[in-house]
Amino acid sequence: MPTAIIADDERLMRDQLRSRLEQAWPELQILDEAKNGEEAVQLVAQHHPDLVFLDIRMPIKTGLEAAKEIGSQTHIVFITAYDQYAIQAFEHGAVDYVLKPADLERLGKTIERLKARLQAQAQPADMSQLLGQLAKQMGIASRPAYLQWIQASIGQELRLIPVEEILFFQSDEKYTRVQTSNYEALIRKPVRDLAEELDPALFWQIHRSTLVNAKAISGVVRDLRGRHLVQIKGSTEKLEVSRSFVHLFKQM
Repeated sequence: MPTAIIADDERLMRDQLRSRLEQAWPELQILDEAKNGEEAVQLVAQHHPDLVFLDIRMPIKTGLEAAKEIGSQTHIVFITAYDQYAIQAFEHGAVDYVLKPADLERLGKTIERLKARLQAQAQPADMSQLLGQLAKQMGIASRPAYLQWIQASIGQELRLIPVEEILFFQSDEKYTRVQTSNYEALIRKPVRDLAEELDPALFWQIHRSTLVNAKAISGVVRDLRGRHLVQIKGSTEKLEVSRSFVHLFKQM
């Protein structure tokens, strides 16, 4: 049985595509689903599917960035709501696409082409040229390379800490505190420099001296003085939000 992974940051879109695929291609086995490009890369490495359906615009990593990392590991089908320049690029490449919302008739044509490629045991397409063309035509600029690790001191030990494990950074006059769920470390780099080197979608600056991992935020409360305080998951710690950054939490 052919296998696939679906990657889209919208749950409704993932559900709809899965439903349409079950109707049009019942033999296809959906192994897993991803909510962003980074998860898609990880799931492809884990499951080695025949196909991956990638939404072009996703958080953390876009579909184009994920496709670049996935390379020739699997056949890629892009999911897009943009049916102008993107489709022109797809039609001239060896990569297929699905329009949002997935239409059964159009999806059927995609499936027939995919079946033919799988049956012929064709190699996944080299997409280096196509990805650059798509990024340019759709206005998706290449993202800078954000920090993935922090080198920090814990006593006499020097440790490399993955940024995803860090709950928050907090600076004083000399050092910046690096707090994880298990331990605290110190670095000399100030928050103002870290703010430029970390992914702003993952780390939010809430104070001139504080950066917090958005995934570690459990809520925001106001104290008796009217200050906004960020609550950290699994911790009693509360981090003050300065007036300049209160707007980040207006919808929470």
